[in-house]
Amino acid sequence: MTFAGSLFLIAVGAILRFATHFHIESIDLRTVGLILMIVGVVGFLVAFWQWAVWSRRPHGSEGAVDERRTPDEYRGRGY
Repeated sequence: MTFAGSLFLIAVGAILRFATHFHIESIDLRTVGLILMIVGVVGFLVAFWQWAVWSRRPHGSEGAVDERRTPDEYRGRGY
């Protein structure tokens, strides 16, 4: 889940939890809103954790290994 998706779930959950005043039989919109907000917060934490882990990995030339070979290096190896 992305940051935007998490924030969307939190916003929809908050609207259902705090800004709705109509009732649907057999569905409690306040509870549905609370569940959506909790899922949004958990998704936000997971997205933040993934972003933090991903940002610690080496990028570009820091971790790259240059393994270019000339045609002479392939001769004699059975290729």
